[in-house]
Amino acid sequence: MGVFERYLTVWVGLGMAAGVGLGLATPGLFQALAALEFAQVNLVVAVFIWVMIVPMMVQIDFASVRAVGRKPRGLVLTLVVNWLIKPFTMAALAVLFFEHVFAPWVDPATASEYIAGMILLGVAPCTAMVFVWSQLTKGDAAYTLVQVSVNDLVMVLAFAPIAAFLLGVTEVVVPWSTLLLSTVLYVVLPLLAGAVLRRLWLGQGGAALLAQRVAALKPAAVAGLIATVVLLFGLQAPTLVSRPLHIVLIAVPLVLQSYGIFAITYFAAQRLRLPYNLAAPASLIGTSNFFELAVAVAISLFGLQSGAALATVVGVLVEVPVMLSLVALANRTQHWFGTAEPSTS
Repeated sequence: MGVFERYLTVWVGLGMAAGVGLGLATPGLFQALAALEFAQVNLVVAVFIWVMIVPMMVQIDFASVRAVGRKPRGLVLTLVVNWLIKPFTMAALAVLFFEHVFAPWVDPATASEYIAGMILLGVAPCTAMVFVWSQLTKGDAAYTLVQVSVNDLVMVLAFAPIAAFLLGVTEVVVPWSTLLLSTVLYVVLPLLAGAVLRRLWLGQGGAALLAQRVAALKPAAVAGLIATVVLLFGLQAPTLVSRPLHIVLIAVPLVLQSYGIFAITYFAAQRLRLPYNLAAPASLIGTSNFFELAVAVAISLFGLQSGAALATVVGVLVEVPVMLSLVALANRTQHWFGTAEPSTS
């Protein structure tokens, strides 16, 4: 691992501190950056995520995607956890903490909004950032692509009815423009860019040149992650400073949910005898969240200044450090899975 990857947790911590400091010192700058959005998708964040995931997309051998069908257990595990377990455990934890454990510190109306925001996070499994976590755990790039793609297709059908059921409302208005634009920006276009670069570099110098260029891109990918952290924390700096207690209270069930879902999926992957390069990404897909969709729905249903919107934003803030800790845990425990199968990519 290079110096950027080896000390990634340190860089992320510094990015958080820098984001809060810059957000408080130059609020106008971050307000201008926040305004650069379309269909509630921030275009600056989209660029940073592109920088993060294109290096992984370059590594995907599309001819190998056909081989994924011979190993369906990892895909089935991802779908079961994302749609039959995760939304309901998140709802249960939210109710437990905000209707009982934290009831003395949060009024019932605010608590119900926090619960709604956390439910929306639980019903929105991750799309873009999964590619980063998969790369950090040396996951099978082609398999991760298929897992994310199938998950996105299920999300189109399952998000609204599950969210409506858990929120207890008759209709959830899904911002289709947000969902579709995010999928195109974070999956389709980077995938096409990766395919073009892969073909170009293989044609110019074969596998050796490809490996050299991918290695050269890794520091840029980490820089994209840090830039995303700085931007997200800068945008939310005033909230972090003005409502620290409530942010901590919201973070508690979200962190427990993340570690709990990872543990369930990781244990199930081991029992299913999945190789590590499939087990780690499968576990991380279920743990991470599609925060753009959750934030957009929270704002459309409850308003920009609502507790639901705040809860989804806190989900964004806790995700990166939590996911980095899980990446480190996975890398330290890969021997639990024996020898990994050769990557299909």
